[in-house]
Amino acid sequence: MSASWWQNVTHACFGLSYLLAWLLEWPAWLRPAWHRVCHWAAVGFGVAGLIAHTLFLVVHHPTPAAPDGSLLLLAWVLALFYLYGTLHQAGRAWALFLLPVIIGLVGLSIMLRRLEPTAWPAQVPTWISGERFWGALHGTLILLASVGISVSFVASLMYLLQARRLRRKIDPGRVLPLLSLERLETLNRRAIAWAFPLLSAGLLLGLVLWRQERGGWENWLSVKVLSTGGLWLVFGVLVYLRYGTHVPPRRLAWLSIAAFALLLVALMAAHPFAPAGGPV
Repeated sequence: MSASWWQNVTHACFGLSYLLAWLLEWPAWLRPAWHRVCHWAAVGFGVAGLIAHTLFLVVHHPTPAAPDGSLLLLAWVLALFYLYGTLHQAGRAWALFLLPVIIGLVGLSIMLRRLEPTAWPAQVPTWISGERFWGALHGTLILLASVGISVSFVASLMYLLQARRLRRKIDPGRVLPLLSLERLETLNRRAIAWAFPLLSAGLLLGLVLWRQERGGWENWLSVKVLSTGGLWLVFGVLVYLRYGTHVPPRRLAWLSIAAFALLLVALMAAHPFAPAGGPV
């Protein structure tokens, strides 16, 4: 089958689908009588968005070495988490918190694409083209770590909101139902536990590949390298505070949010080893 019709799939196709899914989740909660219809309509738009997102990645196969490509790939994996979570946590706020993150990543990708267009597939660094498997493994490890950081961010937001409600003794029947503090803390802890070793392995492999390429030391001062190294330090502190001390979960939640902000800086920064490409 010709793939020419796939070329018509754009960012707007899946971005608007995710946005409609998010908007439809609100009346599903605000109007209990509409819950079933709105919820499944939202799931339908979410599935349509994921299909369009997948087709876009298959046709254009963006490289994670490009900032807009890494954001799109992260948004795609989080969309899988969104659909899994919303189908297994019906009535919960998972979709209302995770979908804005996905929409934001797609929006940032569109912005970066317009500011600095790059060719897909881009001309990749020699250590990726020569050692394709190890380069792909490096990118996969960083991507999976980014997923863990994003899940930790969403769980932290929900934790802070739920803790605030409990302090103010707000009637649970009048607000959006959330997971318990214990379950949110467990979700955050598990996300941190899987993200840190993946991030460490990805950075170590990147360092080995960089040494093989004999990259210049000036690349160490790039925003990409500095922000990624800072992200690793922040997560190292998170792991230490989580398992080595008795720091209140609320402080850890704020630190997880700061780690996600640093992740966005790292993903949006240009890769120091990837030459710029031309427009598509």
